[in-house]
Amino acid sequence: MKDILQYTLRIADTSLILAQRLSEWCSKGPTLEEDIALSNISLDLFGQANGLLEYAAKIDQSKSADDFAFKRDERNFYNLQICEQENGHFGDTMVRQFLCDTYFMLFYQQLSSSKDENLAAIANKSIKEVAYHLRHSKNWLIRLGDGTKESNLKVQKSLDKVWKFTGEFFEMDELDHLMLDEKIGVNNTLLKKEWDNIVNQVLSDAKISRPKDSYMMTGSKRGLHTELLGKMLAEMQYLPRAYPNAKW
Repeated sequence: MKDILQYTLRIADTSLILAQRLSEWCSKGPTLEEDIALSNISLDLFGQANGLLEYAAKIDQSKSADDFAFKRDERNFYNLQICEQENGHFGDTMVRQFLCDTYFMLFYQQLSSSKDENLAAIANKSIKEVAYHLRHSKNWLIRLGDGTKESNLKVQKSLDKVWKFTGEFFEMDELDHLMLDEKIGVNNTLLKKEWDNIVNQVLSDAKISRPKDSYMMTGSKRGLHTELLGKMLAEMQYLPRAYPNAKW
């Protein structure tokens, strides 16, 4: 069960940290409609994370979902590093979201066939939400890329800056292979071809050039992160750590 717990936490942490980062747009969106959209997407991601952390708490009954979210330090978080990257300007956020949404859609489609009924159920529910997320970020990326000269230049720079984090989507370590052998997990390597197809088509429509696959950041599966995660967790975990017995 320890292996399933670790695998579940990897998926949960990715949703949780991306949700926390995206929630920073609340009340700061470029338009009221977009402010609401970003907040709703963030809530969807929090919901996915909560479902996974609740399952983790069933596996390890010594901890609650809140314990997993608020009482671990950064070295015990396993989210993909792309999710902890700062929002930047609106184009930065849409580029990050599009790359993640494409991966999430493909990942959950495969996870929905998991032999683990809990993971399969969460994946099936998440697919419907992620389909909207992907449509939203894809449309914005095309709109910005195929907009003005300035907007095209900005999102091109956004893509160039974040591309080095995309390699982690497709990594497989010993735990991934174990979960795959037990028909629980996903073969991330096999997701890359379809991810490439979707990304290449959208970038073409957006008149944005795909960066070269060169140096890629890695380490999240071992609890290694950029300096941004620690700062985010300090804010996210402040109240539960300062007032551990507080009730709302």
